[in-house]
Amino acid sequence: MEQNRNDSTSQVFDPLRRRNVALTPEERVRQWFIGILSKEMCVPSHMMMSEVSIHLGGKKFRADILVYDRELKPLAVVECKRPEVALDEKVISQAMAYNMVLNVKYLIVTSGVSTHIFRRTKDSFEALDKVPDYQQMLEYIV
Repeated sequence: MEQNRNDSTSQVFDPLRRRNVALTPEERVRQWFIGILSKEMCVPSHMMMSEVSIHLGGKKFRADILVYDRELKPLAVVECKRPEVALDEKVISQAMAYNMVLNVKYLIVTSGVSTHIFRRTKDSFEALDKVPDYQQMLEYIV
């Protein structure tokens, strides 16, 4: 993290966008989870993007993080919230709505305090107890 020389706004380098961005509470969670994806889930950094525009129902939204498979199709969407936000049904529904456009195998919702991971089944999504790594995510067949 660094301090912008022109003002008091804290900045952090986003390795996916390859630039400094304002260090908001949500951005802090996003950067933390990029680290989880990279280090713990073994997702190659070139298979992730942050702040991806999505068009849904005539409106423009931004997915916090998208993970892609080896054919560059969306594999997982990550919705990041500030630490004080409860990961309730409304927040989870937001990530599921993104899936109507993205058709991913995995939905991940995190506040940095709590994280929920869901895997798509034929009819819906199931909550997972264990975090899959990238290879397991790729091998999962719906």
